[in-house]
Amino acid sequence: MNVNALQPLLQRLGPRGRHLAAFAVFAGPVILGVGLFSYIPVLWGFVLSFFEARGTVAPQRFVGLSNYALLVTDREFIRSLMMITVFGAVIVPLTVGLSLALAVALRRIGWGRTFFRTVFFLPMTCSYVAGSLVWRMSLFNGQAYGVANMAGSVFGLQPVEWISAPSPPLYWVALVTVRLWLQCGFYVVIFLAALVEVPASLYEAAHVDGASGWQSFRHVTLPSIRNASVSILFLCTIGAFQAFDEFYNVMGGVASPGNITMIRTPLIYLYDVAFTQQNYGYGSAGAFVLTLLIVVFSALQSRVVGFGRAEG
Repeated sequence: MNVNALQPLLQRLGPRGRHLAAFAVFAGPVILGVGLFSYIPVLWGFVLSFFEARGTVAPQRFVGLSNYALLVTDREFIRSLMMITVFGAVIVPLTVGLSLALAVALRRIGWGRTFFRTVFFLPMTCSYVAGSLVWRMSLFNGQAYGVANMAGSVFGLQPVEWISAPSPPLYWVALVTVRLWLQCGFYVVIFLAALVEVPASLYEAAHVDGASGWQSFRHVTLPSIRNASVSILFLCTIGAFQAFDEFYNVMGGVASPGNITMIRTPLIYLYDVAFTQQNYGYGSAGAFVLTLLIVVFSALQSRVVGFGRAEG
């Protein structure tokens, strides 16, 4: 296309018209893509949740709030919500605490900080599916040659069925550790960026006042990185409720789907309802109920931590 041929048209548009044209050219494809592949499917799913839709994504029969009412008495769905709540209560404090501890340790070292920051961040570049399969087939495969059982044999322990045995529920060890390995590095980088911004003068003043290391951490470090801490807390909580990949792949997936029934997240249960049972209306209703629960829980969480209130 000849650019010079567009000059008369651009001149007639005027400054504001040229700005709008530039916005349309650069942002238009992004807006179109997001709307076409994100917002329209979400809107269609919301409409579908009020209809019976079995074996097709087209509405078949209007049922109103019946799909939502059934979810209230669905024992499997309620069980999955209770399970993911327990998972969140374990994984969120562990992730935040471990990430902060590693970030503080990196902040204090004077050499190799860039190297260790890269090492901690590398798992974030790994797919959740790939990491989960490594945990399942190599680290916690339940065989004598598995890494976990080999480490246990050094201390005289017998091989353990980490994933397939329902009791004791040792599969929690695999699920929690793989999530920690995959996501901690990202939060370490965020915490480290916040710690670097804390003025050294605050620590010097605390030292002059006779504050111990713990007192400096409690009264200087934590208040200074409050915004980063709250953001990480929100991201961890939302990510916990949206857990799918590690549970689906560690607990079996395609290879042995029977293990998934031992511990299913809401997303895995809704995935089974929608794509295995092909009950798309009921599955869509469950997805929006889960979204509402995440929003409500995040709002309550923000209320507790005081997010959005002016500091006095």
